[in-house]
Amino acid sequence: MMGKFGQAQLAASPNGTNCRAERRIMSSTEISSTNSQVRNAGNVCFRTAAAGMLPMALFLLAGCKHAQAPDVVATVNGHAIMKADMNRMFQDQLAQAQGQQNSPEESDSLRLSSVRQLVSEEILVQRAAKLNITATPEEVDAKVNDMKSHFPTEEQFEAQLKSTSRTLEDLKRDIRRSITVDKLLNKEIKSKISVTDADVTNYFNQHKADFNLIEPRYHIAVIRVTNVPSPQPGNLQNSKATTDAEAKKKIQALKNRLDSGEDFSAIAQNFSEDPTTASSGGDMGFPFESQLKSDPVVGAAILKLKPGQITDIYPILEPQSKKTVGYAIYKLIDREPQGQREISDPVVQQSIRELLRSGRSQLMQNAYFEMLRDQAKVENFFAEQIVNQGAK
Repeated sequence: MMGKFGQAQLAASPNGTNCRAERRIMSSTEISSTNSQVRNAGNVCFRTAAAGMLPMALFLLAGCKHAQAPDVVATVNGHAIMKADMNRMFQDQLAQAQGQQNSPEESDSLRLSSVRQLVSEEILVQRAAKLNITATPEEVDAKVNDMKSHFPTEEQFEAQLKSTSRTLEDLKRDIRRSITVDKLLNKEIKSKISVTDADVTNYFNQHKADFNLIEPRYHIAVIRVTNVPSPQPGNLQNSKATTDAEAKKKIQALKNRLDSGEDFSAIAQNFSEDPTTASSGGDMGFPFESQLKSDPVVGAAILKLKPGQITDIYPILEPQSKKTVGYAIYKLIDREPQGQREISDPVVQQSIRELLRSGRSQLMQNAYFEMLRDQAKVENFFAEQIVNQGAK
């Protein structure tokens, strides 16, 4: 998302032979008068040139626009968004795409998306600075230490940093900005949201059918290891098997650790090669019993489990060829029987409360950012570059 371009006021120098651009954020009441000032200032510049000197006058006006540095892709209220940060985020997006090949246009679309994200973050960080909200050094160090704790050695942590083209200072900066934005949103948005008991009851009465399970459902987690090469497995250790032999060895080692009592969620976060579930501890959500039975072998194994138990190792088959492409271990977290849930159920109340709070929070955050974006002066040089290239 990009902010509106701020209005530019052109002011003539005392002798009328030069002009400069003074950019600032304007209110809607200033726009018409500023447009008049722009026209008048333009007339002053042009009057200094003879009729036969029109090209020179145009050149002087063109000079009023500041040229951006080649390593800057955008600015927010004059603060530069660097090309290096855009490229880092672009590489992260490529990694998440699991090595998918992109056309030049698709790559530029991803870069443009990266710039928009960086601009959005910068708008929020600048707002936080105005309110004297910032992450403390202790909070940043605590987060870094928490991340390090997921790696057996300091060397492996540093290798993971290097694989993402980041230094430790880059990481700390990203963490500082992330914590700062979270603090801002907590203060400006989340702290102001209230969900009453009446809200919960009203929602339940309007959606009672949604709490009537027509069949049992199961809360499942998974650890997957594949023999398919990919640039980014999605786990904290950047752990990746590249051959079938490596995949078998790795999944067996993980099974041994689980059997010895290690936490399933932690193992999944650190070693599972499923990028869609690893970060959440392998959580697959709540499939219904009929969905589990669509895979007769794995489904039958899960249905036999009690909450907290895990399956043996099962092969992951490619749907068309039925070729083994990896191995998986499943855990049953909980089982919900079929039937109507009532408002007296604490789990129902909590789920409704979280749903309402999340919906209101998202709406307020969207509106809050729109407000800040409208007040910001954003120049997206990378977007201009794409338009100019397409016009050639």
